Amino acid sequence: MQLKIEKLIYGGDGLAKLPADERGAGKSVFVPFVLEGEQAEITPTEQKPGFARGRLDRLVQASSHRIQGACPYFMRCGGCHYQHSDYAHQLEIKVSVLRETLKRTAKLDLDCELCTHASPEWNYRNRTRLKVQALPEFALGYYRFRSHDLLPVEQCPISSLLINRAITAVWELGQTGRISAGLAEIEFFADHNDDSLLIEGYCARGTASEDAQQIADQLRHMLREIQGAVVFEQPEPNQFAEAKRLALSGNQAIQYETGTGSYRVTAGAFFQVNRFLLKELVDVVCKHAKGQLVLDLYAGVGLFSTVLARSFAQVIAIEASQTSHADLKDNCGREVKAVLATTEQYLQQVSSELRPDLVVADPPRGGLGENVVRNLAKLNTARLTYVSCDPSTLARDLRLLLGLGFKVEWAHLFDLFPQTYHIESVFHLAR
Repeated sequence: MQLKIEKLIYGGDGLAKLPADERGAGKSVFVPFVLEGEQAEITPTEQKPGFARGRLDRLVQASSHRIQGACPYFMRCGGCHYQHSDYAHQLEIKVSVLRETLKRTAKLDLDCELCTHASPEWNYRNRTRLKVQALPEFALGYYRFRSHDLLPVEQCPISSLLINRAITAVWELGQTGRISAGLAEIEFFADHNDDSLLIEGYCARGTASEDAQQIADQLRHMLREIQGAVVFEQPEPNQFAEAKRLALSGNQAIQYETGTGSYRVTAGAFFQVNRFLLKELVDVVCKHAKGQLVLDLYAGVGLFSTVLARSFAQVIAIEASQTSHADLKDNCGREVKAVLATTEQYLQQVSSELRPDLVVADPPRGGLGENVVRNLAKLNTARLTYVSCDPSTLARDLRLLLGLGFKVEWAHLFDLFPQTYHIESVFHLAR
């Protein structure tokens, strides 16, 4: 069937509509790898009661923004979604998706400027995680698009040059047949200069410590730039406990400079993945913030806390991960009170008499949630800076916050993930 793509939606798909019939308005069809305004021949691949999914078979009329994807694995690999669009239009798509999500879910029409921060399009990732297959023959790669089947890849153009060299080195090691069958995943983390590398290996549960140590030693010595290799046991599915460390070869951490601070980042700790926009992100969150007390929720290794400590008399940073919390304490020293707790636990226990001048929150994809928003409201804070990596949960939380009297004062969109549908944004609210 031939359909016109009306718009792109969060998740990367294009939205088209089937013709209306006697049963009413036409069903929505979601199609990947298309652009707004394109006419395309579509084959339905999945039918649901309220929508359908389709496959692009042929472009009848292509968008002027369409280009050839730069990666040989594009459209087969599940990692990228927008390589068929020129970069300027990718930013336009993300601005449109963010604004529409806010309007639909939070009933919010932004009346302030949405400042956009572009990134270099390629080699921007400082962290990349790949699947490993040891048998029947070695392979390293990503999952295929919308599947759990491995797609072997020998390069990744959105990852740093050093990470790509390490991918080649792992292939060379794997093809010798010496990598243990227990190794299931490898994560590469490159420093700010892209000249030092930390490797994390994830092994199947039950892997012997001697096998894990052998894997760590093998990974550590692949390239001279590799500072250390840490091997973990894969956690149980849907468990949020930190992975158990099985072996270490070399250093367990690297030092990362952002232009605003220097951070120890240990294997297993969270850190932002874009090599080029970290300073801009920290500047926007922290530059004009000052006062007596600031809460830094979901603080990680202290990316914001270290800078906030320069303009606040007291910084209280909350982090649930033991690994990240240890780095947070090391990076911030005595200038920051680092609390090991979930944000939910901390806000439930803290006195309502605590009146922070500012709350900074950088939650994971699930957002703040109703309990955190309600407990934040009890603190009577007048200002909140919300760093979001998911427009859907951001809009859900903003709806609650607006109902509690907050108003959006300024907003920024950071394209930390070019070639993908992912959107990072920073919203500052006051009441």
